[in-house]
Amino acid sequence: MELKSLFYLSIFLFSLGLYGVLSRRNALGILIALELIFNSANLNFGIFSLAWGNPAGVMTIVFGIGITAIEVVLGFAIVILLFRLRKTSNADEVEILKG
Repeated sequence: MELKSLFYLSIFLFSLGLYGVLSRRNALGILIALELIFNSANLNFGIFSLAWGNPAGVMTIVFGIGITAIEVVLGFAIVILLFRLRKTSNADEVEILKG
């Protein structure tokens, strides 16, 4: 697979994730859309690592996967807590996280 097609795939994933974040009202949908954005960033790191022959991009991918796993765990914990407290996972109805 060419790097150009992988780059287009990354752009598509990022666009899909951005659309999901901006259009979703459900907190789980927003979390899944954020995952698409993070995965597109990881794909970009891999593409540029291959193109330039620099292994630092692969290390950044491993670090990014770790950060993404932590984000998923914390995000799901917040959504479960909000559902228990407010009986909804709609992000528009939740004002408890505002300062």
